[in-house]
Amino acid sequence: MEASNQSAVTDFVLLGLSAHPKLEKMFFVLILSMYLVILLGNGVLILVTVLDSRLHTPMYFFLGNLSFLDICYTTSSVPLVLDGFLTPRKTISFSACAIQMFLSFAMGATECVLLGMMAFDRYVAICNPLRYPVVMSKAAYVPMAVSSWVAGGANSLVQISLAVQLPFCGDKVINHFICEILAVLKLACADISINVISMGVANVIFLGVPVLFISVSYIFILSTILKIPSAEGRRKAFSTCSAHLTVVVVFYGTILFMYAKPKSKDPLGADKQDVSDKLISLFYGLLTPMLNPIIYSLRNKDVKTAVRYLVVRKHFTQ
Repeated sequence: MEASNQSAVTDFVLLGLSAHPKLEKMFFVLILSMYLVILLGNGVLILVTVLDSRLHTPMYFFLGNLSFLDICYTTSSVPLVLDGFLTPRKTISFSACAIQMFLSFAMGATECVLLGMMAFDRYVAICNPLRYPVVMSKAAYVPMAVSSWVAGGANSLVQISLAVQLPFCGDKVINHFICEILAVLKLACADISINVISMGVANVIFLGVPVLFISVSYIFILSTILKIPSAEGRRKAFSTCSAHLTVVVVFYGTILFMYAKPKSKDPLGADKQDVSDKLISLFYGLLTPMLNPIIYSLRNKDVKTAVRYLVVRKHFTQ
């Protein structure tokens, strides 16, 4: 009997905002608009870092990777969310669910590592400027970026491999817009303690370690900047890392807000909180990729100059 109750799962049902059809139309327009901004903003950043030879430096190489990563991260989930808003019964096959979880998990872990690599780049540039060309040579920064992608992909492969081996039963309804791994694990008919432990270890490695590394890097960076005698020198030094620092604060700030938000103890408000939690999780995945190109465009003179140059060159070639 137990074996028959745990038959092979072929698909899942995504609950999304099924209970609030009026909200679906409104959020379809909003999320589509944010997604288009993400594609345009990050696409332009990738374009200028590739086409403008003045931006062929380690910092902008990492920035191009970050922009490409943000496009991949949102594309792994947003089309599914948009389709769900237009489809009465939102189903996804087991294999598609596994692929979507793998991509989302891999991109998230990769971004954590990549932000740490970018902090190291700023540390060397400000604290050891004379050694910067040697330490951050192409032979160093390309493998650094590649290792970020490999680490994120390997971590995701481990987590998703453990998840898809679990037996699933019940109504197969995922209480989310996408195949979010925690929502999927709730449907398992077996003990998930190994999954929980594995994800806990991964969180320490891919969240805790990069945060600690970034914090220590910026302690040294700020210490070095404060030792610069002129105000103009301090301003120029800080301007080279202010965009990255802003992105780090936004990225980890949204994570902290999402997971540190107190849960409502009022059972009557459980449904509203459930919808709220899903929307916060959804917009967290869109906020940072949308703001990254805006932050780097507004706070970085080189990027603004490159974008203007690209626009002018396109205008005169037409």
